[in-house]
Amino acid sequence: MSIETNTPITENYDENSIQVLEGLEAVRKRPGMYIGSTGERGLHHLVYEIVDNSIDEALAGYCDKIVVELLDDGVVRVVDNGRGIPVGINPQKGIPTVTVVFTILHAGGKFGGGGYKVSGGLHGVGASVVNALSSWLEVEVKDGKNVYKQRYEKGVIVTDLEKIGDTNETGTTVTFKPDGKIFTDTTVYDYDTLKTRLREQAFLNAGIRIELVDKRTDVFEPKSDEFYYEGGIRSYVDFLLEGMKKESLNSEVIYLSGARGDETAEIALIWSTAYDTKVMSFANTLHTIDGGTHEQGFKQSLANTVNKYAFDFKHLKEGNPRLKGEDITEGLVAVVSVKLADAQFESQTKAKLGNTSIGKLVRDIVNDKLYQFLEEHPQEAKIIIDKSIASSNAREAAQKARDATRNKSGIGGRTRMPEKLKDCISNDPEKTEIFIVEGDSAGGSAVEGRNSTYQAILPLWGKMLNVEKARVDKVYGNDKLTPVVIALGTGIGENFDITRLRYDKIVIMADADVDGSHIRTLLLTFFFRYMPELIETGHIYLAQPPLYRVMKGKTYFDAFTEEDRDKYIEQLGGNVEIQRYKGLGEMNPDQLWETTLDPERRTLLRVNMADAELADETFTMLMGDEVEPRRRFIEENAVFATDLDI
Repeated sequence: MSIETNTPITENYDENSIQVLEGLEAVRKRPGMYIGSTGERGLHHLVYEIVDNSIDEALAGYCDKIVVELLDDGVVRVVDNGRGIPVGINPQKGIPTVTVVFTILHAGGKFGGGGYKVSGGLHGVGASVVNALSSWLEVEVKDGKNVYKQRYEKGVIVTDLEKIGDTNETGTTVTFKPDGKIFTDTTVYDYDTLKTRLREQAFLNAGIRIELVDKRTDVFEPKSDEFYYEGGIRSYVDFLLEGMKKESLNSEVIYLSGARGDETAEIALIWSTAYDTKVMSFANTLHTIDGGTHEQGFKQSLANTVNKYAFDFKHLKEGNPRLKGEDITEGLVAVVSVKLADAQFESQTKAKLGNTSIGKLVRDIVNDKLYQFLEEHPQEAKIIIDKSIASSNAREAAQKARDATRNKSGIGGRTRMPEKLKDCISNDPEKTEIFIVEGDSAGGSAVEGRNSTYQAILPLWGKMLNVEKARVDKVYGNDKLTPVVIALGTGIGENFDITRLRYDKIVIMADADVDGSHIRTLLLTFFFRYMPELIETGHIYLAQPPLYRVMKGKTYFDAFTEEDRDKYIEQLGGNVEIQRYKGLGEMNPDQLWETTLDPERRTLLRVNMADAELADETFTMLMGDEVEPRRRFIEENAVFATDLDI
C-alpha cells in the first residue's frame, strides 16, 4: 500500500521570495481589505470615506456644509467648508501634509495629535485608499489665504502641490474617478444609495447642511437633494416611523443624552403600533450595522429599566415572569448615537463597535433617564408596558403554535405532507421545484400538466393572511400558511434551516390580474418576514402566465402584454383569433404546460432583495390599502430572466 504525499515546490524559498509592496501598492493589490469589496458596495464606500473626513471637520466644529456632486464618466466631487487639509511641510516626512494624507497609509490628524477630539476615521487610511483606487484624484485646499492643488494617478503623485490662486475662504475639494480596472463590475454610482447615506449623516449631525447634486448628463437627468435637520436624531426617529407607515404610541420622541469624559451618547426612541423592531446604532456618525457595545448596552438597560418600572409600579405582580427584551422592543423605533475619542471598530468598514466604556455610559443613561421619563409620564408608561405584555402573550402563543406545527408535520417520525400537496417523484432538492398555485381549479390543471418527476404542486385556497398586520402566533397557526411551511421543510423564523429545503425553485403561480398580484404580494411578504434567506439565495420565483393567445390557422403566439398581443396580430397579418386567458383555471393542462410550466418555453421572474432595509420599507408601504404600490413592487423588485433552468 502506498501513501500519497504533497509534491514539494522545487523553487527556492529565499530572500528573493519576499515581496515588499511600496506606497499604496498594497491597497491596489488587495482592495477588499480596505473597502470590503470591489463591487457596488466598495465603489460607494469611496465616497463615504471622503465624506467622513468632512464630517470629522463638522464634529470638530469647523464645517457646516458639504456638497457631493456626481459628474460624467463616473467622476465624484466632494466639497466642504472646513479648515482645509494642512498644506505645510510635515516634519516627519518632509513633504506637504496634504500629500502625506493622500499618499501614505495610516496618516492623519486622528491619532491624538490634537486635530480631532472624535473621529469616524479611525485608521487614517480613507483618503489614501480612495486615491490608490482611483484612475486619478485631485485635491484642492483653501486655507483662508491661498488656493492649493495637487493631482495623483492611481495613488502616484503627478504634480507637485502648487498655489493656483488667492481666497478668503477655507475648505477642501476632492475630485476623483474610480479605477475601472479595480471596480470591474460597475463604476456607475447609484443616486438613491448615496442619498440614503448622506441623509443619515445630516440626521446624525444636527445643523449641518449636506447637498447631493447629480450633474451626470451622459446617463441621467440632473437632480439634487438637500438635507438639514435641526432636530438631529429625534428627526431621524420621526423619519423612520413615517417610513414604517405606523402610528406612534408616545406623544413625542423620547430623547436621552449624557456624557462622561470624552464620550457622549444620545438616544432617541419611540414605540409604534408595528410588530417589528427598528434599532439603528452609530459611532462617530458611522452606521454600526453589526451593532456593538453601545447597541448591546441600550437593549440590556432598556429591558432592565422597563421591567423595574413595571414591578415597582405594580404593572407586573410579584411572581410574574420578567418581560423579555424582544417583548419590550416590539414596535420600537430607536437611534443610538455615540461619540468617543478612541473608537475601536472591528474592521476598516467599521461595522461593529468594541469599546466597553461606551456601553456602560449608554446603560447608565437609559437606567436613570428612561426610568425618570416613565415616572413622569405614567400614562405613556402604561401603554408601553401593556404592549410589551401583549407581545409576551403572543410569543408564548406562538411557541404553542410552533409545537403544534411540529406535531402536524410529524417531527420525530416521518413527515406528514399537506393533504393538498401533489409531490414530485424525485427527492433531489437541487433538481425539484414546487408551484404554489392560486385555487383548486388551477391546481388541478397544473397537476395534470406538470412533469411529475421533478415538479410539485401545492394549491392554496381562501383568503391569505396579511402577515404585515399579524403577530407571529397568528402566522404559525394559519391554515393557509402552515401547508407552505411543512411542504418546504425549512421551518420559519428562528427555527429556519435552509439546508432542509426540499425544492430548488419555489414558484408562486397566480393569475395575471389585480387579485393575483395581491396574492403574490401576500406570499412574498410572508417569505420576506419569516424566510428571508429564501429570497436572498434566489429560490423564490414568480410564474408569468400569458394574457392572450393570438392564433391564425395552426400558428399561434402567447402574449404576456397588450403590446405583445398587438405585435403578434401585425406579424400574422391581421384577421386573427384572439383568446383572452381569464385565469390559470381557464387553461387546460396542455396550455398550462406550454405557457407556464415547461422549462423550455416558460418565463419566470426571480425575486431579488438586494437591500433588506429598503425592502423592509417597501413591504410596509405596499401592504397598505392601495393596489398600485403592490403592482409596482412586482415590476420593480423582480429581475427578469428566461431559460433559468439551464
